[in-house]
Amino acid sequence: MERRVADEALTPHARNRDDAARALGVDEEMIWPQVVKDRIKTGTDREIIRSYPYRSAAPSSLWAELVDGAAQDVYFAGYTNYFLFTSVPAFSEALRRKAASGVRVRFLMGDPDGEVTRQREAVEDTSLTVSTRIRITLEHLGRLDLAEGVEARYSAASDAVNHVSLSVFRFDDEALVTPHLARLVGHDSPLLHLRRQGDGGMFDRFRDHAEELWSRAVPITP
Repeated sequence: MERRVADEALTPHARNRDDAARALGVDEEMIWPQVVKDRIKTGTDREIIRSYPYRSAAPSSLWAELVDGAAQDVYFAGYTNYFLFTSVPAFSEALRRKAASGVRVRFLMGDPDGEVTRQREAVEDTSLTVSTRIRITLEHLGRLDLAEGVEARYSAASDAVNHVSLSVFRFDDEALVTPHLARLVGHDSPLLHLRRQGDGGMFDRFRDHAEELWSRAVPITP
């Protein structure tokens, strides 16, 4: 152990480090400072701000704050997106303000009459079906009036499987991402809060995924 303490290049097993630190009466970081550096995330490793075991565990205020803070692009690429209108306070009004200020506001949804939508409905087997939830969003967007600067599209049939399994909600350089698990509906699936820290990180990968879906999506006319 004396040799390991004397040589900074040598890092013992965590249990041995703990034993040595207690014997010497100091914190292990004083003996092996590199251990601390190795524990600290850097660059794109720091992009996960917080994780939630359920999307419903994230406070509605988080969604409102992210929308309010966006200055360039707000993009909702959930398969149904309906919960935004029913759970985020004054959501439609916030979208109107953003669109009026020049922020690009987009909605990507699944086709309510698509085959993947029907398949997902059978998997979830809930009374509030996937197609119904999409139509709730369409109803709210109709009240909002797409001519006000809000864009909406259906994901292409070839992309529907990839879309239904992953929701990406982007607010400039922050995003909320939900991977949909098995038979669970969106609010019962996990949620990741990401903030971009550099090129090629997790944020960029989810952003590029959502943008690719948008590039092939079918516009929804008012």
